[in-house]
Order: sequence, then C-alpha cells, then structure tokens
Amino acid sequence: MTVRIKICCIKDVAEARLAVEKGASALGLVSAMPSGPGVISESAITEIAASVPPGVSTFLLTSLVDADAIIEQHRRCRTSVIQICDRLMSGTHDDIRRALPGVKLVQVVHVGGELSVGEALWQAKTADALLLDSGNQFLAVKELGGTGRTHDWDISARIAASANVPVFLAGGLKPENAAEAVAAVRPFGLDVCSGVRTDGRLDADKLSRFFAAVTKP
Repeated sequence: MTVRIKICCIKDVAEARLAVEKGASALGLVSAMPSGPGVISESAITEIAASVPPGVSTFLLTSLVDADAIIEQHRRCRTSVIQICDRLMSGTHDDIRRALPGVKLVQVVHVGGELSVGEALWQAKTADALLLDSGNQFLAVKELGGTGRTHDWDISARIAASANVPVFLAGGLKPENAAEAVAAVRPFGLDVCSGVRTDGRLDADKLSRFFAAVTKP
C-alpha cells in the first residue's frame, strides 16, 4: 500500500522545497489558529503555494467556522486543498465547493472517543477526505492540531475502514512510530509536523527516516 505523506507546518519556500525533494505528496500551510505551532501569514501561504510544483497538493489549514469566511480566505491564499480544522457553524461543505470548484475539502475530526466514529462518518458524507487528529475543540483555548500527541489508533482504524473517502492520520507521528501507525490504521496518508522538526525547523535527516519507515518493504 502506497501511503501519501503530508508535511505540515511549512514555514517558507525553502522548507516546501525540502519536503518535496524528500517525497512529500502534500504540504500543510497553517493560517491563524487559537493555539499550536506553524502559523504563518496569509501572504506567506500564497507565496509558498505558488512555488509548489504540479502534483503536490497544498493544504490551507483554517480555524474559521463560517463557510463564507473560508471561501474568502481561500481566494486570498489560493491553495489546492482546504483543511477545515474545526466544525463548520455556518454554511456547509457544499457551499464552499460551489464557490470554489476544483478545490478539495478535507475535514478534520479530533478523535476523543467512541463518538468520534459517528462524527467522522457523518462528515465523510460531504467532505472529500478526513484527517484524524488529536486536538480538543472543547477547551477554553481550542486545540485544533499540532499537539504532538497520539490518540486511540483503534478508533482511527475503524473510521479508516468504514469511511467512503480517503483518511489521513495525524497526531504525534514521528520516524519511530510511523510504520506502526500505518500497520495499525491503514490510512490513505500520514500527516506530520513536529515529528520531523528540530528546534522548530524541518530536519532533513528526520524527514528521510520518516519516509524510509513508511516506504520500507
């Protein structure tokens, strides 16, 4: 099984180039968030997205919960994918899709227990893909990703097996557990941020080891 790898929290064009050279299928570009690492300006997101070669997806990570606001944000940033890190409170996936034809929608589900299975399968009815992460939307300051924590992979495996859309796995991934994550969950793709960084910067050696762990025979 070929597992796609998304390198998240890309900070600049140089990091994007390094991730692509190592084999990344997708890059995550983080806009304003209530907490967590990797936030860059919308102008930086636009610059990085424009620099990425064809065939590599660029994900706009958004914390916005209003479909119209997300549409306007994407028109400024111009990525190929929108990653919705919270639940929409106004508007729908279909509203965004109609306004932005050709742009893929990835809905994040923060896996916190059995209820996450039902939420994920409901979101999968209208999203193009799911991303299972380890945040917590119910805290006073929301965690919408970048926690560096793993979650219950048994629940994620059930979602991946039942969802009718591709499923990315995120949360606490690193070279040392990437192969185990693939074997346990059988996801479409892995999403990694802090696990391939040293002192906040993308680490070429950790990237190489991460890709090797996922692609080894």
